[in-house]
Amino acid sequence: MIEKPRILVVDDESTNLKVIQTVLADEYRLAFAKSGQAALEVIQQNPPNLILLDVMMPGMSGIDVCRALKADAATQHIPVIFVTALNDDDDEYNGFSVGAVDYITKPITPALVRARVKTHLSLVQAKQLKKAHIDLVQRLGAAAEYKDTDTGEHIIRMSLYSKRLALAYGISEEYAELIRQAAPMHDIGKIGIPDAILLKPGRLSTEEFASMREHTTIGAKILEDSDSPLIQLARVLAMEHHEKWDGTGYPNGLEGEAISLEARIVAIADVFDALTSKRPYKEAWTEAEAFALIKEQSGCHFDPALAELFLSIKSEILDIKQNYSR
Repeated sequence: MIEKPRILVVDDESTNLKVIQTVLADEYRLAFAKSGQAALEVIQQNPPNLILLDVMMPGMSGIDVCRALKADAATQHIPVIFVTALNDDDDEYNGFSVGAVDYITKPITPALVRARVKTHLSLVQAKQLKKAHIDLVQRLGAAAEYKDTDTGEHIIRMSLYSKRLALAYGISEEYAELIRQAAPMHDIGKIGIPDAILLKPGRLSTEEFASMREHTTIGAKILEDSDSPLIQLARVLAMEHHEKWDGTGYPNGLEGEAISLEARIVAIADVFDALTSKRPYKEAWTEAEAFALIKEQSGCHFDPALAELFLSIKSEILDIKQNYSR
């Protein structure tokens, strides 16, 4: 049985607490506190899903409580709705400036309180679902890499390289983050490649390499027909991350800007980390050797503008590698 969401109601007046209880008790589990300090203690013991918080209280005000919650990583995600008799634009601004998500004035309107609470709990659920969605994508990507990488941190590194290169190119923070989230799925098609080929320590035969190349189309097939922007982008990356700027890549021999920008970015990040990582079939290259290869293949394997940018952020790339290497 799914538990009802838990709401903490904070007000120094017992009458106000009883009013809120009457409005919400049928739909939610309620907890109560009559001071800011008492509220923080309740939250520490059992964090609620949402907080209805009075502003004007003796001692620690609601503004102070909200500021403390948002300063703590363990509680900053809990939505706070101020419930107050104050009705001034400055007071409302102060509430939002410390991290409140909404403002309800007293005397309260029951229907309004129920609607606001329901809305903000729905937003919390949506954020949690999005987080779970992203986490699952990353875990599936890691699963695809698990058999032929020496470290599970390859996925983290190449995703962060991709985001950093996207930002250097001028892509917005929001879309660069989407690229980071989708990048782990670029090799998901490897789950369809036999271990005898994937883990072969020596050079692949012509037939074996043809089979290995199929991981791009297998990955695209796995990820097709989704209405999620994240999965749609991941499908593009799965299909195109082995295409080359000069048209000699696979599976479709795309050339230049016919290859999606996102795939051109991920291609550089993926090759750099693959070169500098130990695999069953090779030893790790040095960072200097890998950077030299990126420069050498500019205009052949890689988009020359992106290759130049990647070399220009070398120190940041090395910082990521150092922070995410065992």
